[in-house]
Amino acid sequence: MTKTTFHMKKDLPAGEAIRYWQLGAIAEERFDVPDQPMKGEMDPFFFLTKHKNFIPHEYPCRTLFAERYRGNRPDVRGSFEAARWWLPFGSPRLDLSGFWFRPTRLATWARTFIEAETAGTARVRLGTCGGAVLWLNGDEAGWMAPYSRNLEAKAEFDLPLQEGLNEIILFFDDLAERDARYFIQLDYLSGPKAAVTLPVPCAPSAADAVETALDGMHFDRPAYFEGDMTLIFGSPLPLDVEVAVAVEGDFMSTERFDYDFRLKAGETRLVVGPSSAMPADFRHFRVTLDANGFVAARSIGVEICHADRQGEAPTSLSARIDETFEEISEFSERDTVRAFARLASGRGGADTDAMIDEILPSIEDCHDCADFSLVPLIWSRTTWGADIGATTRARIDRAILGFRYWMDEPGNDVQWYFSENHALLFHTSAYLAGALFPEETFVRSGRKGVDQRAVGAARVRAWLDHFEAWEMAEFNSAPYFPIDLKGLTALAALAPDADIATRARHGIVRLCEIVARSAHHGMLTAAQGRSYEHTLCAGRSLELSGVARLLWGRGWYGRRVHALPQLAVCLRDHGLVVPEALADIANYRSEQHQEWTFAQGENRFAALYHYKSRAFAMGSVAHYRWHDWGYQETVLHLRLGERPEAAIWINHPGETIQFGYGRPSYWGGCGAVPRTHQYRGLAVLDFQTVDEQVDFTHAWFPVAEFDESRVEGNLAVARSGKGAVLLRGSVPFERVVEGPSADAELRQRGRNTRWIVRVCETSDLASVEARYAGLSVRDEPDGTLVIDDPEYGVVRFRADGSAEAEGRTIVPEAFTVAGAATMLPAR
Repeated sequence: MTKTTFHMKKDLPAGEAIRYWQLGAIAEERFDVPDQPMKGEMDPFFFLTKHKNFIPHEYPCRTLFAERYRGNRPDVRGSFEAARWWLPFGSPRLDLSGFWFRPTRLATWARTFIEAETAGTARVRLGTCGGAVLWLNGDEAGWMAPYSRNLEAKAEFDLPLQEGLNEIILFFDDLAERDARYFIQLDYLSGPKAAVTLPVPCAPSAADAVETALDGMHFDRPAYFEGDMTLIFGSPLPLDVEVAVAVEGDFMSTERFDYDFRLKAGETRLVVGPSSAMPADFRHFRVTLDANGFVAARSIGVEICHADRQGEAPTSLSARIDETFEEISEFSERDTVRAFARLASGRGGADTDAMIDEILPSIEDCHDCADFSLVPLIWSRTTWGADIGATTRARIDRAILGFRYWMDEPGNDVQWYFSENHALLFHTSAYLAGALFPEETFVRSGRKGVDQRAVGAARVRAWLDHFEAWEMAEFNSAPYFPIDLKGLTALAALAPDADIATRARHGIVRLCEIVARSAHHGMLTAAQGRSYEHTLCAGRSLELSGVARLLWGRGWYGRRVHALPQLAVCLRDHGLVVPEALADIANYRSEQHQEWTFAQGENRFAALYHYKSRAFAMGSVAHYRWHDWGYQETVLHLRLGERPEAAIWINHPGETIQFGYGRPSYWGGCGAVPRTHQYRGLAVLDFQTVDEQVDFTHAWFPVAEFDESRVEGNLAVARSGKGAVLLRGSVPFERVVEGPSADAELRQRGRNTRWIVRVCETSDLASVEARYAGLSVRDEPDGTLVIDDPEYGVVRFRADGSAEAEGRTIVPEAFTVAGAATMLPAR
């Protein structure tokens, strides 16, 4: 590391977090424990967190790790060696969270300096989920070791600061199991007047310029369907810098593409390359700047869809089926789904075998989400085994026989068994694998295949019982429709038992109906029980867009899919028929409006309300967990016109890092679930947050995707095509004009904020403001919220979740799983 002689200095007021650090590399090592079974079943309520965002299920690896390390001074390994610098970009935490597919022990060193004007004792508060050891000027000042998975604990320490520079070193570690919240936060509660003073190998002005450039960095478009991808930095740099850009997909993607550039002094724009040459889907771009050895990075995300190349969908279903195989076989990510598409369309061979070989290690090692890869692999082996090379085929067979199919079989992995979608894939795999190898012994269960099939069949039937009664646990979730379709299409095509195959076909059709009812011109636009930034900030490249293209001729393809080719095979080879009438519901053109109410989740815990016209759609979840800590729920989502990107949703961020790994994250989910009501095109969201949560709520408001828009004070209006929206805040809106969400985010500051939302059909934006700008909420003593709407009249949103207007009463508790669609006159 270059010897440093300069210092980057930042004020450190009392009560503020210490946000600037030098970082070492993250040391990683597997944490394997003896194979053992677990007890437990599918948990349809796992994400309805009772305490903050804590998920209660514990793996044996965590139990053993906690027995060994919890409450004991952390096992300090290695020593501090600076590799890069951590810049906060608004976050109080040094946050290295991520996703690890096997139990993995992590360890990291960090260093900073506090420059005190006078000697004195400082009181600091350290927060982490794992363990940490704190040193001041070479002397150990304290440690903590809660080691509670993804649940932050805090401890306070006194630091006797000397006048001038004081070296702070932190070692922190944890056990990562799947999604891991791996961070530290050190708050300077009180003490001498001080500053954070960070050693840097360049002039402090240059380091500050790097921070400013990254802080304001954004793409020149909110999504790319053609043309060059251009990064715009927040300010010009005073010197030439080396730029490394790593392009990655979501946490399950196996792809990474690396590019190197040189940004010359004074430049603020960097052309990364043509979007047509970049991988499709929502992509994370990790941009690293190196200014004479000062290395800092920030991640930014954007959607890429090769819409121009794909063009319009063919008119006939048979042609769209062929197109689906062509697209996925030639352009999808290299995995077992692409291999399946190639085998299903006669494209087997060495390269197809290689795709399988590349994914097999994750199945052999029982990585989390390996069940996603296993289902199409078993189908491929069953139907087109003769088209797979002998060596690859033998390895597939060993992997199938050696896999862990449920938590009651011995293992030491952290596969996620508890959610409804994963449970379906595990049971489907066990059932179909047992049928494939009836006389072979399955290594972990010790059962013969015929018995493994029987156990799998019983569990599949139980899953179907639950699904038919309550449907999706993670309600109406765009990323999980394809996962359920993955399992159901495999059962529809391959199930040896006719009753299972028939029920699976009915399940497929039902999921397609739900998507159609909640879709706006093919795009799902509704409240969701599980959402991510990469599924909300993208539209065309989501798999449901490809499903809509295949079924209804309206949509586009992304690069990474789960069920699309399996659905195509069912349509082509296995007699699956999706009712043609759903096409007109998904691509809605009626002059009347559709009101769609239904419930999902065991005991109908999520009551869903959806309202759409040909010009707009808006969906919400009614009377749902008001003011609880949230997880990944999106409670309100709308679209305008026919451009998929003209979308708006409103949430309370679960963290301040954009494109991080929090659950909830910046856009995906709600840190605090708001009281939410909707009646037709009118909605109100009432947020109440607490001090340890983010102090603002916000709306995704992508100005470039609207035909026209205006924001002034606490009023925002926008129009796309003939659909328009008015947003009214309880406090003035803050427009975000730089950084990753530049010109795509509106904020309301405060612990208690209220949003009024009104969508309508019009081509005249001025009329929207004139008609609805006066909307306001009147709070009545019994908790009723009253709004006088120019078209609906007096709308009463009651404390029991019901809505009264126009002589009607909408009662969420009465919503059924089957649902009801009501046609209403346009208003």
